[in-house]
Amino acid sequence: MNTTPVRAAAPAATPATGTLGLGLLVALVVGSILGSGIFGLPQNMASGAGAGAILIGWAITGVGMLMLARVYQMLSLRQPDLNNGVYAYARALSGEYVGFNSAWGYWVSAWIGNVGYLVAAFGALGYFFPVFGEGNTLAAVIGASIVTWVVHVLVLRGIQGAAVLNAGVTIAKVVPLLLFIVLVAMAFQMSTFRLDFWGAATLGPVLDQVKSTMLVTVWVFIGIEGASVYSARARKREDVGRATVFGFLIALLLLMAVSLLSLGITTQPELAGLKNPSMAGVLEKAVGTWGAVLIYVGLIVSVGGGFLAWTLLAAESLFTPAEGGVMPNWLARQNARGVPANALWLSNGMVQVFLVVTLFSKASYLALISLSTAMILLPYLFSALYGLSLAWRGEGAQAARSGSDTPVAALATLYCLWLLYAAGPKYLLLSALLYAPGALLYVVAKKQRAQRPFTGREWLVLAFLVLLALVAALLLGTGRLGL
Repeated sequence: MNTTPVRAAAPAATPATGTLGLGLLVALVVGSILGSGIFGLPQNMASGAGAGAILIGWAITGVGMLMLARVYQMLSLRQPDLNNGVYAYARALSGEYVGFNSAWGYWVSAWIGNVGYLVAAFGALGYFFPVFGEGNTLAAVIGASIVTWVVHVLVLRGIQGAAVLNAGVTIAKVVPLLLFIVLVAMAFQMSTFRLDFWGAATLGPVLDQVKSTMLVTVWVFIGIEGASVYSARARKREDVGRATVFGFLIALLLLMAVSLLSLGITTQPELAGLKNPSMAGVLEKAVGTWGAVLIYVGLIVSVGGGFLAWTLLAAESLFTPAEGGVMPNWLARQNARGVPANALWLSNGMVQVFLVVTLFSKASYLALISLSTAMILLPYLFSALYGLSLAWRGEGAQAARSGSDTPVAALATLYCLWLLYAAGPKYLLLSALLYAPGALLYVVAKKQRAQRPFTGREWLVLAFLVLLALVAALLLGTGRLGL
């Protein structure tokens, strides 16, 4: 295992005015985490688990994600020369092709997640305008396409301006969440919360119930690494780690409150049967119709902010690897305002393509977020393993070392492995089908630099990915696998 740090060049062309302070980095993390997921969280969690299993799921996720947040904080200090951690840590851990795959998987997760955001937003608009249906009708796809390209133009005007706008939207979308928590807490009934605490018999064993919550809880926390991805644009290196932990704690409190308080308003079967965004149904039961309207409006605002934040992250996740030589050169080009324009065009182009796919496949929001989540599990695992490797060997900046780093990184690694197990074979096979084609882009990048694409070990990684992709394609073709 190669543990020699590999420096990913920082985007030198970024204007000085484009540096991001702690506040904007925290807003980027919170804005990335709090998108559409929190608004469907009550139903998504209750669909396969009772209150007791949900509590266990949150305990596992809270500890696991905190450990992962601490790993990103630790790595930002131990290896301050590595920018865009999701990519750079995987590359330093095990070579260029693994680093490429980490960046590729993160990028695919980002734009698929953005499609999920748009489906959720126009599904919410369907409450007011039935023509939008569940967010995957022709009218919804046309509307989502317009939003995609308006945001595209906005981001092209500058990263700093987009980050400031994201901070404003993040504040705006936290307000209805806080209002929901206060109102639902006032109507909370402990007797309802305790009813079938460990779930009805139809939900199965508690372990299976806990597993059913894992992809949902990871989905709502995707974005925890947002400050790390933008590390090259941070004003102070230590702000990257601080923003990661602060953003995580803010999001954790909001997510747990929304999920658990809802179980005191409606029973688990009723909650599982609610239409998403299920927060609307919960608040409507607590305070009346105006509560549902508040949540639908809040969802639309929240998704707008989440979409903006993830548009920024998607482009950056291609840009830094292109600077480091594992993506084609043209993805490293910036416009006059320091925006990775070509990476942005490719990212939003894929959003547009997948929006059309949802029109014909009628892919649901839950299927999209599950696939997006599965794609990000390996990048998280690579980061945790690299943190464990550094801590175990005592490498990295001397001043940044701590005696707690090894157990923290070990727990983060175990959590990531548990997530791969909980995801199950379906989404791992589907993610392989999306990972494998990335090798073509990697080959182009290496040929541009007159380098041999794969080493001996990397050929094995490629063969394994292709094999899994072929199995997934076969199962899709026979109808035994699908979204």
